[in-house]
Amino acid sequence: MINRAQATTKRVRPLNRAFFARDTPIVARELLGARLFHRLTDGSIRSARIVETEAYHGFEDKASHARNGPTPRNAVMFGPPGHAYVYLCYGIHHLLNIVTREEGFPAAVLIRGADQPEGFDDYAIGPGRLCRAMSVFRHIHDGLDVTTDNGPLWVEKIETPNEPVETSPRVGVAYAKEWAKKPWRYYLSGTLAPPRKSRIKTSGRR
Repeated sequence: MINRAQATTKRVRPLNRAFFARDTPIVARELLGARLFHRLTDGSIRSARIVETEAYHGFEDKASHARNGPTPRNAVMFGPPGHAYVYLCYGIHHLLNIVTREEGFPAAVLIRGADQPEGFDDYAIGPGRLCRAMSVFRHIHDGLDVTTDNGPLWVEKIETPNEPVETSPRVGVAYAKEWAKKPWRYYLSGTLAPPRKSRIKTSGRR
């Protein structure tokens, strides 16, 4: 993996708390084309453009971790918007979400994929791959505020993407029955094709 000294992307102010304090499907759609940044401990920065997201929204959402109420694992989902909710999938894959809506209402957007990497050369389509490429981990980043660039993680909306936005049901949540049919997966058309040499498999199941 290659670490460049500094990401070269044009910079703007991070998305603020008001951006995330809205209905989750709206936030999930509008995060497309935004850039996720991670400042590592050595001062270098990795970033990538978000191209795929999923919305998980409220107590009634049977596909959400919050469906059975608050637990030590999902407590961040019940907190204020604009914080990272990072969890382990199958005890292996770290998956990054960003909390939405108001405090006390459990909701979050899963960041499923990104392209246009800066500071790394890894494939970042798929939530597990993205966290590996960006070096995002539950034990370090869970609960962090992503609305300020004073910390290690933040998001900037630099420009509106040119690609059309596509929608589909969420991935890997068939157990949620009718909730699995919600068209709450959003992605930029034409951005999800894997490199020919990529053979890594990761799950998006929550």
